[in-house]
Amino acid sequence: MSFFLRWLFAFVLLAATYNPTEWNYVRWAMANWDAQLPLVVLAGLVLVIGYVIYIRATLRSIGGFGMLLVAALVGAILWVLWDFGLLDIENPKVTTWVGTLALSIVLAVGLSWSIIRRKLSGQVDTDDVEE
Repeated sequence: MSFFLRWLFAFVLLAATYNPTEWNYVRWAMANWDAQLPLVVLAGLVLVIGYVIYIRATLRSIGGFGMLLVAALVGAILWVLWDFGLLDIENPKVTTWVGTLALSIVLAVGLSWSIIRRKLSGQVDTDDVEE
């Protein structure tokens, strides 16, 4: 359940930033930059804080190479789905949502990796030891 919540927050963070609908930060900020600058800046800072938390935790737990491996694994899964005809990548909206899903999985794995590794190996991270 904790992995699902981390993934869900990552997906919401990415989708709130940009998605193929009109309901996203990028389009809203471009349309309201002149009229609502303080609100645009505030919302942008909230999104940046979310990205800093996710990216920093992901880089600390699995590193850049780990991020690349997880992205490659997700990409290979998507390739298989496309090859079997289960995924239509000709539609740009579907492609954008699939990209958002793939990136959110990478971030969720990065944020959850310490928990996953501890459950698989039984080893405790130094951050988990209580004083």
